[in-house]
Amino acid sequence: MGKKNSKKQKRNSKRLIVNFIFSSIIFLGIILFSFVMLVKVGVFGALPTYADLKKIKNNTATNIYSVDSKLLGRYYYQNRTNASFDEIPEHLIKALVATEDVRFYQHKGIDPRSTLRVLIKTIILFDRSSGGGSTISQQLAKNIYGRKDIGILTMPVVKIKEMILARRIEKLYSKNEILELYLNTVSFGENTYGIETATIIFFNKQPSELKIEESAVLVGLLKANSSYNPRTNTKAALKRRNIVLGQLHKYGYLKKEDLDSLKKIPISIKYRKLTHTEGPAPYFREYARKLCIEILEDKKRPDGSGYNLYTDGLKVYTTLNGQMQEYLEQSVSKHLSKLQVTFDDHWNGEEPWIKNPKIALLQIEQSNVYKSLIKKGLSQDEAIAAMKVPRKSEIFTWSGAKDTLISPLDSLLHNFKTLQIGSLVMNGHTGDILAWVGGVDYKYFKYDHVTSKRQSGSTIKPIVYASALERRIKPCDFFENDSVVYEDYDDWTPQNSGSAYGGFYSVKGALANSINTISVKLLMQAGIDSTILLANKMGINSKLPPVPSMALGTGEVSLYEMVNSYAVFLNNGKKIEPRIIRRIEDSEGNILYTDSSHEPEDTVLSEQIAQTILAMMQGVVDRGTANGLRSIWKFEEDFVGKTGTTQNNTDAWFIGMSPKLIAGVWVGGDNPIVRFKNSTYGQGAYSALPVFANFFQKLYKDEKYSYLKNEKFNIPDSILSQLNCNDFDEEREPQIFELFKRKDEDISDFIKRIFKRKRNKR
Repeated sequence: MGKKNSKKQKRNSKRLIVNFIFSSIIFLGIILFSFVMLVKVGVFGALPTYADLKKIKNNTATNIYSVDSKLLGRYYYQNRTNASFDEIPEHLIKALVATEDVRFYQHKGIDPRSTLRVLIKTIILFDRSSGGGSTISQQLAKNIYGRKDIGILTMPVVKIKEMILARRIEKLYSKNEILELYLNTVSFGENTYGIETATIIFFNKQPSELKIEESAVLVGLLKANSSYNPRTNTKAALKRRNIVLGQLHKYGYLKKEDLDSLKKIPISIKYRKLTHTEGPAPYFREYARKLCIEILEDKKRPDGSGYNLYTDGLKVYTTLNGQMQEYLEQSVSKHLSKLQVTFDDHWNGEEPWIKNPKIALLQIEQSNVYKSLIKKGLSQDEAIAAMKVPRKSEIFTWSGAKDTLISPLDSLLHNFKTLQIGSLVMNGHTGDILAWVGGVDYKYFKYDHVTSKRQSGSTIKPIVYASALERRIKPCDFFENDSVVYEDYDDWTPQNSGSAYGGFYSVKGALANSINTISVKLLMQAGIDSTILLANKMGINSKLPPVPSMALGTGEVSLYEMVNSYAVFLNNGKKIEPRIIRRIEDSEGNILYTDSSHEPEDTVLSEQIAQTILAMMQGVVDRGTANGLRSIWKFEEDFVGKTGTTQNNTDAWFIGMSPKLIAGVWVGGDNPIVRFKNSTYGQGAYSALPVFANFFQKLYKDEKYSYLKNEKFNIPDSILSQLNCNDFDEEREPQIFELFKRKDEDISDFIKRIFKRKRNKR
């Protein structure tokens, strides 16, 4: 009887346990079902509907292209572009499926086996290395909609949400469409989204050009894009790549002999960073960005909504020549890196602001570091003391970015005394901007010296001389090189470089040798107001000072304006408008904006005068201040140009022209106090002209552009015959009768000037 009771009790116990387990499962199932339903109905946040999922749209970057079809960069919130499924190589798709979701083609958004495996290992065995178990469709849902933190329930809620969305996505999209969406949304690290962007950044090619081992590297990045970054962690990336290749073999996509062969190939990347601050032509891209925003303000979709430059995947086609941009950047780097060494040696350990420390103090007070310290309640002395404490920082050097231990104060002053540059190349006949360098490194120095304004120095003189020619002055008219006091302008007296006076210069000789005294005389005879008006017509929109010193370039203008104005000489007196944006297309290829090739239009200067100034500027190169192009760089090709150096060697300029191209260069400090102490180094011929020379050397060596070497200005003999005179004579009779012939010359004023000149000489 006891045995029977014992057996009965055991059966009852087993039944109770089974019932408990069964009830617990039902109870947990009800709870889980209820929890899923709560998630589904939106208690923890509304889920995207089927209609929402049908309209899945990534924020897609706008690509900006050069005229030679090079990708210059992107405008974006997230650095992403979309590639179609047909552009993605088959071996990359296989690598993705084999590594991330081997049963992708069998399940409908949720892989029960993977989900159960993760649940058992995570909940029962507490194995956190079991993996996420998420299918590609679930990962796609996470990539598109992200994860919201709701506290302790965050993980179960987001997992259920992603499962629900994955099922919906599978109902709406084909497997190929899901793979395309996934590869266009997933992050590859370094603020890089989408397979096309990742391929360009790491391998500088299109996805269709990827090799199988390169595809494996990119798929390997998806597990942990920082840990397996091939740029920063090559060993780990190689190990992970080989695991991906192993998965391809495991699931029958790769033969054993091919696997063994591929594993032996080292990782080789061609890294090309495309950020807002890095990559080719960043200053140009920033200028073009502002233009695009202005253009798009008036462009609307059929539904009336506007376009967003950062999210709508537009394509911007510019006039910039990618190869010329590369040559210009190389030329800037070559010259400025040497010039900076010369500059530092020139100051021999002293700071350029040694005699005026208030300027350095002002620079410190304008810095973000100083302002943040003051905002925290520190006094000026305390803030500066805090800025003297060294810390790990990245600074600009000509050998590349340098990580070093340096104080914020020293870092600030290091940048402050770095020489800067602005350089611009334009097609003088079409107005197309071909190359643009606004500074030494956009990442560290955002100020664009192509559009910023500085005193133009003697580069303004061709315009002054053109105005004088309009007043019937001839290239072979001679003027005395004497010191004249202009009493009506605070007794101001122009000074020549090196205080060289005496003798007589012809007009053409005065331009070739940049003689200040005669340039001012020509301005006064042409009329200050008339000359300013001509400058405005030619493309200088900045306000020029109505004083005699304007002839020496005391007016502040931009390099952009100066290059534009010189195009008038190249176009027989006609003005050409610069062009930067050729075309803007939407993501479907529809044209939103187009600007056809420009033609010179308004005549602002007579053809004869324009050609005469060109002929006179040839003298600047052949025997004048820019003669280094012939004597040092040995150019034999046709060039004209003008150097410029402002007071105290603050600004160094050179603007030169070939028969087709105009290239301008400005060199100086961000602050005028940063300058050479003498004109040996500070003059335009030394500081600026070499960039022009280096650029054309590279250009002319390129077979694609070698035809430019043979182009000629073809100035008519009738113009050249007017320049048949000396640049300089020691003695010469005053040309009284010639001067009297000018209708606009008042005889009494002329006589007064003659006597005034005699007094000054005495």
